[in-house]
Amino acid sequence: MHRLFVGIDPPFDVKEALMDVMGGVIGARWQDEEQLHMTLRFLGERSAAQADDIAHTLSQVLTRPATITIDGVGLFDRRGRPHQLYARISPPDDAKRLHRKVDRALQLIGVEPDTRAYLPHITLARFSHGAGPLDDFMIRHGDLRLPAFEAYEFCLYESHLTNEGAHYDIVARYSFAQGALL
Repeated sequence: MHRLFVGIDPPFDVKEALMDVMGGVIGARWQDEEQLHMTLRFLGERSAAQADDIAHTLSQVLTRPATITIDGVGLFDRRGRPHQLYARISPPDDAKRLHRKVDRALQLIGVEPDTRAYLPHITLARFSHGAGPLDDFMIRHGDLRLPAFEAYEFCLYESHLTNEGAHYDIVARYSFAQGALL
């Protein structure tokens, strides 16, 4: 089985800027540079045959490049406790367009549609029950803003879960069609 997701691999300078703000929260499990990405669609566990179908289908997605801007940080929580710290993508329009394009293409081969609300972001850290406090980090970096970058490709990733955390491999890269309408 292959644990797959589709995402955008930010350029080196964006990853470096994000790495510079990471730290200072007790118990946080910070992402490393190779883990920084913007998920377009999580696919979960898939058989080898499904993975091949997914890889082929993604090569057929035609869309224009996307402008991505990191603007602020936010928190996802579970039952009122911080679970994940992320860099916010704003405005989210281009990322949401890409999410819809990928989701529609995958539905054509029988992948169930994504029913969750899509909030484009880049995960910075994950937390266990003993992590925190986060107030100081949020005050220092709440207004984080990085220059926009153009995404000219998206990637199919495979995630390998280990005792040290997840390790991501880029399985394939797909260029956006220059001049494609939608």
